[in-house]
Amino acid sequence: MARDFYAILGVPKSASADDIKKAFRKAAQKHHPDVSKAPDAAAKFKEINDAYQVLSDAGQRARYDQFG
Repeated sequence: MARDFYAILGVPKSASADDIKKAFRKAAQKHHPDVSKAPDAAAKFKEINDAYQVLSDAGQRARYDQFG
């Protein structure tokens, strides 16, 4: 199943780099394993980090937008 990195960060596909960065920081603070007591916090944090790694790089984001 393909993951929708935009949905993971809660931003639209037209989001700017600053919007993506703000959404990442907000989500990372909420789901960081040291802060969140949820049993799946580490997995969610890793998923958020993976999404940010792709969407924060212009080249990777273009490939993701084109091929998924």
